[in-house]
Amino acid sequence: MISVVIPTYQEDDSIEHFLTYLQENQAGYIKEIIVSDATNCSITREVVEKKQLKFVHGRKGRSIQMNNGAEAASSQILYFLHADSYPPKDFDKLIVEAVEKGHGAGCFYMGFDSKHPVLRTFGWFTRFKSSWCRGGDQSLFIEKSLFNQIGKFDEDYLILEDSEIMPRIKKATKFNVIQDKLTTSARRYRENGVFRLQFLFGIIHVGYRFGFSHNSLLAFYKKHIY
Repeated sequence: MISVVIPTYQEDDSIEHFLTYLQENQAGYIKEIIVSDATNCSITREVVEKKQLKFVHGRKGRSIQMNNGAEAASSQILYFLHADSYPPKDFDKLIVEAVEKGHGAGCFYMGFDSKHPVLRTFGWFTRFKSSWCRGGDQSLFIEKSLFNQIGKFDEDYLILEDSEIMPRIKKATKFNVIQDKLTTSARRYRENGVFRLQFLFGIIHVGYRFGFSHNSLLAFYKKHIY
């Protein structure tokens, strides 16, 4: 069975639609859905409790929130999912099948809810296993025992937490990219400009690969993107 962990921050306008989508498109392998909120938002809490799901809250920070959600989870498989990323129909069945084949962790390939050719191209590359093609928007499934074994998300990382954990995952298990498409929101690209935002993200990821400190990359992110 699977515990879905969703870190949220100011998602009160869309969280009900998103949770309804998950409930209607799962195949019966979801034991629980856990919303890990950064603000203890009363609207988000009300929606979650109305749907009889789990609500937890704590300090802001996606890595912190995902660890908090994982701590509250009781299933053998954890599925970390952003609140604007919609997995394919029967996503839970696809995850269970991948784990049963010996893949202790993995994700789906990704597409944006946009027809922009640049975004379609970047989405196409996410079907490959290269670490350069990974991102948190693709979601992440991982066996809970393995997640605890590798040390969980590094809570010092306020960005790039997915890039930091990936080498530790791949060292410990076979990572699988399920060849079914998850659709994520392009709203940030629409707000900031596709070419500009992709260029800035590229600088951050290249800087990370070349060993720039997290604090310097975070400062760049806050100045130019956040």
